[in-house]
Amino acid sequence: MIPNSYRKRQRVPHRHTSATRLSSTTTVVNSFSDKTVSESSQKLHRTSSAASTITTSPNAVTSSFNDPYTADVLLRLFVDRSPFDSDAPSDSSRQSDIQIYLHSAVIRRAKYFAAILSDCWQHRTNADAKSNNGAEGSRSNDNNNNLVQLNLAVVDDPNSISIRLTVLQLLYTSDFATVIDSASTALEILPVALELLFEDCVKPCLRFLEAVPWSEEEEKRVLSLIPFLREEESKELLARLSPGKEDSSEEMLHGLILAAIHNHPNMAFVKAFVAKLLRDFSSRESARRVLERAFETSLKVVKESLEEYTSPDFRGDHNETEAIQRLNLHTAMTNGRHLLWLVERMIELRVADSAVVVWSEQASFTADLQRAFRDDAWRNIVPGLPAVVLRCTCKLANAVAAGTILAARQVRMKLVKDWLPVLLVCKDNVSPMLPSHKPLHLELEETFLRIISTLPMSDAQVLLQQCLSFSTRNVEDCPHLITAFNTWFRRATRPPQLENLD
Repeated sequence: MIPNSYRKRQRVPHRHTSATRLSSTTTVVNSFSDKTVSESSQKLHRTSSAASTITTSPNAVTSSFNDPYTADVLLRLFVDRSPFDSDAPSDSSRQSDIQIYLHSAVIRRAKYFAAILSDCWQHRTNADAKSNNGAEGSRSNDNNNNLVQLNLAVVDDPNSISIRLTVLQLLYTSDFATVIDSASTALEILPVALELLFEDCVKPCLRFLEAVPWSEEEEKRVLSLIPFLREEESKELLARLSPGKEDSSEEMLHGLILAAIHNHPNMAFVKAFVAKLLRDFSSRESARRVLERAFETSLKVVKESLEEYTSPDFRGDHNETEAIQRLNLHTAMTNGRHLLWLVERMIELRVADSAVVVWSEQASFTADLQRAFRDDAWRNIVPGLPAVVLRCTCKLANAVAAGTILAARQVRMKLVKDWLPVLLVCKDNVSPMLPSHKPLHLELEETFLRIISTLPMSDAQVLLQQCLSFSTRNVEDCPHLITAFNTWFRRATRPPQLENLD
């Protein structure tokens, strides 16, 4: 029995997932088929590193791994096969029973062996006390009578024997870096070191794993070992594997969006990359919250800039006031572009419901836009500002008209009611009309008319009267307007249907 004081760790079942170079003993283990390690002892000495020896005390003889002449422990490593296993031997079974000569003073570094040896010495002392001669036995190199014989069972895994040989060899050295040279190697050695309570080996394995990258498969193996580590040992690994707070993913996405639209010099490529991350993100609700947060922030900046532009403070120097006005327009233009990108992402992910509601409740903002666009100052400063604002409106209105966003009747009505005047001001005052603006204006006209067709007759009547400006010199050039009025009059001349509902 192992004393309770040594049960600080649970045994860790070793699982091999890939063949890796663990140490020089790995190349030797293939020669162990039904032979003892003593038969290959010299070969082990030749292939092992120079560090595989240890001196137990200043006056002691140097102890070497698997040295039958100085060893006082004989360890039998064998595969513990289940009675339900197939009778056909596996590759590991063919080398499933080997013996290694070890030194008790060395292997006590592993608390598992320290406990076993303590128990063995206690039994041996009791046996000697009962013997009638009490004489100290002599040990011959020709037999193993005076060796402490230990058995260590391993699971039937391809590399289970060789990995344990590697860990046993590491008991004879303090130079772990020559063996633990990759994450896969550390992950092969660590479970065995935990099983044997070999603390001096556990520490360098953990230190190596904490410092190097992992593949996805290696990360899964690290996670499987976390429950067998002490809290202080797993702290660094857990910090890398799990977030410190629940909303860390959203904070990360929000930070990426801000970096993409504000700070990064190569903005187009970065925006495309962040857009892909948003599309691939597993939680659409998280993406919704992050985009809505960024949308509201950018919209607030645009609104405040337009408000300051349309209500300037003339108490200062004229040049200073003009500079502030230019800055307000540039700020509105820059954040308007950000707003357009955010609207496109929200529509793409089908999470623009709240954005449509917010956009339909901008009576003061649309009033500021009308005042700004009736002024000529913006033309030479931010000539593209009207198009940016109208594109945001057109994207959201198109999503509503197409049914991508199912907006309530009041939202649809207010969206047209508040933003139709902005469109009309842009048509009247953005002169001469830029060629790129004509398709945008026409698209928004058609979209507004489609939304009007979804409203009650009374609301549609009021809004359609404001759409007369959509007409052109040639009546045949505005079929969308003709269709909208024909639809309204067709419905208006239809007999009332209310009595049929009774």
